[in-house]
Amino acid sequence: MILEAASAAAARLFTVEFRAVLYKSLGLTVLALVAFWFALTGLFEAFALPPLLDMIPDLPAWAGWLGFAAAILAGLALALGLGLLIAPVTAVIAGFFLDDVAEIIEREDYPADPPGDALSMTTATVVAVKFLLLVVVANLFALLLLLVPGVNIAAFFLVNGYLLGREFFEFAAMRFRSEAEAKALRRRHAGTVFLAGLVIAAVLSIPIVNLLTPLFAAAMMVHLHKAISAREIRMSRQS
Repeated sequence: MILEAASAAAARLFTVEFRAVLYKSLGLTVLALVAFWFALTGLFEAFALPPLLDMIPDLPAWAGWLGFAAAILAGLALALGLGLLIAPVTAVIAGFFLDDVAEIIEREDYPADPPGDALSMTTATVVAVKFLLLVVVANLFALLLLLVPGVNIAAFFLVNGYLLGREFFEFAAMRFRSEAEAKALRRRHAGTVFLAGLVIAAVLSIPIVNLLTPLFAAAMMVHLHKAISAREIRMSRQS
């Protein structure tokens, strides 16, 4: 079920129907990341060690190496900071297009089924903000575990797998159910949703490809929600 949903979502990503959504999402994401890069660069330059060293007179010759080492560390910190921003930035940007993704999947792959309803602006905003805060907090927690070998990788997949699986599945379900019903459905199939979230986290871990994560996740979870709903209907008829 999970692999079928992932395969169907990947196959849909570069179709004609998806291209407009894909280009808009990628363009805005790249622009946002570039803006964050310049903001972080300006912040680091404002508090960098070399300018501070220049203010101190009669420094020994070896102090220049200290500034050089600080510049290298600052560059690494910038790269790490930008890497941590990819998940929340892509999620927020693509959040404006998730209903477009779901509509394409429902129309093209499930033409016989009634289409879902787009989330209201208020609900979509609340979901996006909550998801942003969860991702930031979770990835900061994972960052604290970087000093523990092996645990950091596991933390990245476990935290993001849970959060991404939960939020994107509930998004797909809320197009057909109330928020309470969507959460209840997710809890009944928590294991399946979590495993699907791990697939999304794996995509998120691949540089450049991770820019496609939200659109892929939305498409995958629409398929997964359809499959789980169909299975529940079959089980209810058999009981």
